[in-house]
Amino acid sequence: MQSLPYCIGNALDALARLRSELGLSGEIVVADNGSTDGSQTLATQLGARIVPIACRGYGAALIGGCQAALGRYILMGDCDGSYDFTEGVKMIAKLEQGYELCMGSRFKGSIAPGAMPWKNRYIGNPALTGILNLFFRPGISDAHCGLRAIRKDAFERLRLTGEGMEFASEMVIKGALLKLKITEVPATLSRDLRDRAPHLRPWRDGWRHLRYLFMLSPTWVFGVPGIAAFGAGLLILTAAALHSLGLIGAVPFGESWIVIGALLASVGHMAGLMATASHLYGVHAGYRLPSPAFRRIRHLLNLETCVIGGFSLIAAAGAAMTGIAVYWGAGSFFALPRFCRLRWQASSEPWACRPCSAASCWP
Repeated sequence: MQSLPYCIGNALDALARLRSELGLSGEIVVADNGSTDGSQTLATQLGARIVPIACRGYGAALIGGCQAALGRYILMGDCDGSYDFTEGVKMIAKLEQGYELCMGSRFKGSIAPGAMPWKNRYIGNPALTGILNLFFRPGISDAHCGLRAIRKDAFERLRLTGEGMEFASEMVIKGALLKLKITEVPATLSRDLRDRAPHLRPWRDGWRHLRYLFMLSPTWVFGVPGIAAFGAGLLILTAAALHSLGLIGAVPFGESWIVIGALLASVGHMAGLMATASHLYGVHAGYRLPSPAFRRIRHLLNLETCVIGGFSLIAAAGAAMTGIAVYWGAGSFFALPRFCRLRWQASSEPWACRPCSAASCWP
């Protein structure tokens, strides 16, 4: 209630500048999801349009307000006096130039003393923005600025669902996944005008942002660890196979490593399947574009091909197991040879294999 007259007056100034500088007209939309102080009546008297939002939460209010907005462009900001809506005029100008999402950057602009807690300014925001840039590469310096502008058609393509503070990250992440043209301009953060503590809870909301980053990045959650695990397992198994065939000499591991190698390969394989399934779900849900590799094989990704591929792998595994059984049975199922443990030798050949014995072989 305390900040409402200032914010609406500031928004009216922004609309006046939009008319004079860009020849655009607009409206003021206030998304209300449960105020009980009579601010709805005051906002209407001051010239705003009230949009009631049944679901509580920062993201829910912004999503509902943006959906109800009638214009071609949307400029959104917190209604607590911490942002200057007239700075949004240059954001709308960026959209007029062809950009689809324009972010404000408090770190390229200015932050008033006391406007942002030190742990948010120096730890939380830089860390989360850095991870977001690493995972999704939007190329921005402030992923959580509350002052931002977006084209209405681009907003609808994002299909945003975050009801809490994670909405700020979700918009940038999905914008990057859909290859929106993103830019940023400096923004000013002032001390808010409310007489109560802000809704932001640094640790809780920081975790919600981080969780969203991982939820929407199957490449980093499943793909990269899966490739590393599968590669390590394949290296171990290949070395063991070459050694057993006499193609290479001693290897620096024993029998137990073969089990570890098989486990790593299996885990890497499952992680790869999870990464693929998550990517395809994002494409199906509409917030992710198919990668070039998937575009090339898209005609093969159907039920029939997958069934044929699955049965082919089962047949190959069965043939391999049959070959092993035949080889083993030819020797009356004798005990299979065991790898010798390598010991450090003080000689010209540091790694050497002692004669196999109960003490020198892997258990």
